[in-house]
Amino acid sequence: MGESPLVAAFPDLYPISPGHMLIVPRRHEPEFFRLSPDEQGQMLVLVNELYGRLARELRFDGVNLGVNSGVAAGQTIAHAHLHFIPRYGGDVAEPAGGIRWLLPGKARYWAGER
Repeated sequence: MGESPLVAAFPDLYPISPGHMLIVPRRHEPEFFRLSPDEQGQMLVLVNELYGRLARELRFDGVNLGVNSGVAAGQTIAHAHLHFIPRYGGDVAEPAGGIRWLLPGKARYWAGER
């Protein structure tokens, strides 16, 4: 789906939404924060390329980008990767708070809930 000398992108095998992609370094490294600045940078360049291409094809309404770094953060694949997750109006009842819903008790910060 996309590539550069240091990174590649391909569809997630278990997509959350249409167009869910993974951006991965070609070099095997489990920890995102141990990737070189060039690897991390090329991942973001590829994110922008995907955004441009997929926005035209899929007409999504927003995007979540996510990195699960470490078991406590939910990382289940021992290879660093970045999720590109297109979002569509109405795909969840309440999108406000975005990735804060990883910890539901902290998601509605605007409502004074802590």
